[in-house]
Amino acid sequence: MDGHFKKLRWWVGINGALSVAFGAMLLFWPGISLYALTILFGTLATATGAIGLVSVISGTVDGERGWLAVMSVLNLGVGIAVLVWPSISARALLYVIGFWAIVLGINTVGGAFWLPLKAGDSAGLGLIGLVSILFGLVMFAKPGDGALVLLALIAAYALVSGVSQVIFAIDGKRLVGRGSQQAGDAPLGTA
Repeated sequence: MDGHFKKLRWWVGINGALSVAFGAMLLFWPGISLYALTILFGTLATATGAIGLVSVISGTVDGERGWLAVMSVLNLGVGIAVLVWPSISARALLYVIGFWAIVLGINTVGGAFWLPLKAGDSAGLGLIGLVSILFGLVMFAKPGDGALVLLALIAAYALVSGVSQVIFAIDGKRLVGRGSQQAGDAPLGTA
């Protein structure tokens, strides 16, 4: 089954890497303008949507095509909408990002149940979805907070979500298993 989901893992990994890059840019550019944030977010969503649709259309993804297609169409639609409307207000952009995160989170949690994954993979995918839903709810609950606080929250979400996706993509269970096995083999005092 791992071979069956290798392409899905690639998509999740690329999506995660793009999210980490987006989050890092926000952290290193705290004075970002609303226009630049809009373009960056729109580019992120459009890129992840396009990559997913290419995977779906090219047939490189087997059983999870429907799930990936929904994720990709949502990303692409939100990304294009934001890019077409670069003069969006700060509050409207926060609501768009919150809506995007909630819907992607719900779909990700659904994928954790519907996709024929191992228990650890399902739990990891479900956790990624829950983080996304919680982030989206915070965006709706606190849209009037200071710009720097919300920017930091968006950056933190992008980083946490991206790192989680990359770990899922490289099969974190095997990664942790290798690390603990290597630590167990090391002589005392050197681990």
